[in-house]
Amino acid sequence: MADPLALTPKSSYAELPLRIVSAILIAPPAVAAIWLGTPYIEMVVLAAVFMMAVEWARLVGHDRNPWLIGAMTAGAPQPVIGYFFGGFDIAAILTAILFLAMLVMAKIAKLPRGLWLAAGIPVIVLPAISLLFIRNDPMGVQTALWLVAVIAATDIGAYFSGRTIGGPKLAPRISPKKTWAGLIGGMLSAALVGTATILLIGEGDIPLIAVVSAIMAVVAQMGDLSESAVKRHFGVKDSGAIIPGHGGLFDRLDGFITSLPTIALATALSGASVLQWH
Repeated sequence: MADPLALTPKSSYAELPLRIVSAILIAPPAVAAIWLGTPYIEMVVLAAVFMMAVEWARLVGHDRNPWLIGAMTAGAPQPVIGYFFGGFDIAAILTAILFLAMLVMAKIAKLPRGLWLAAGIPVIVLPAISLLFIRNDPMGVQTALWLVAVIAATDIGAYFSGRTIGGPKLAPRISPKKTWAGLIGGMLSAALVGTATILLIGEGDIPLIAVVSAIMAVVAQMGDLSESAVKRHFGVKDSGAIIPGHGGLFDRLDGFITSLPTIALATALSGASVLQWH
């Protein structure tokens, strides 16, 4: 969801073809993995974690150090593998150990931006584990696909409403292209997707899930803005180049960095999928 919120009513839709291409490349394998479950979802998650580890090293300025890239790409998947065999407790312990190990390694080697590098471990691992946790719920398929649809709707609604309406900027110091009109358009689109989901599955509270969906649009935008803030801090335009000229995996999945842990936590605390809330 890289910069979907627009500048002015006169903004062009030049990015639209690249957005469609990125959706075609990323969405089908992700949706198929969610639908099919084990072992496909684990394979896709591990591949994504590996790629995001490389991108994070690049993002925080360590892309020319093969040792650090190796440490990130070898370390980041370990908590996810630990989750496969030992559940959340093992994954949490491994995440903490790896975070501290990266800090110590950076300190010993007197590397700059060591804290930033170590921060990539929880940033990458928590959404990955959250997706697996959500998928393992009895309503996991529906919940995961609902969230994918909500984030996609947020992106689309924000893109078109932002470029059509324009207006005041949402966070000009972090991401100058985003507008309040785009955010509101994304929230409305997400609420419509939430409503359609409840009508489709035949259970749940429509007004409640519509509101939850709109809130998730805001949570996703927080992930988007957070990634934009990191890129601005390090002077990086894109996290990678999966789609030439249109960014990397972090740029495409930034909304899920915040939304997946939020939904996983809500599911764990309530003991039920959000789609079953009343």
